[in-house]
Amino acid sequence: MSEKEIFIEKLKKRTKKFAVDVIKFCNSLKKYKASSVVLYQLIKSATSTGANYRAACRARSKSEFFSKICIVVEEADESEYWLEIINEANLSNDRKELIRLTNEANEITKIMSKAKISSYNNNK
Repeated sequence: MSEKEIFIEKLKKRTKKFAVDVIKFCNSLKKYKASSVVLYQLIKSATSTGANYRAACRARSKSEFFSKICIVVEEADESEYWLEIINEANLSNDRKELIRLTNEANEITKIMSKAKISSYNNNK
């Protein structure tokens, strides 16, 4: 397996772990009427991050990869947004996990943004 293939597999596992960790975290949040909407959006974006990354890895063309990786960037960034909302609305008692997940969403966004830029430059 090449270094690139190893990196891709690690990133697939990382994005899946992020989704699972977000789901588990959401089960621990305070129960308010508004929190159900936030939780739904966060779970959607976090799970979509990994699912679309897997789809990008199976892309049939460079343009399809670019399209999918753009979605991954959007979904990872959206996940970070919803985690910030949870923080600012004080919906979590687990501050440590909230910070960890927010940092992870930010790191995934940065990694995927770099892939997006590289893909764009390679398609020129």
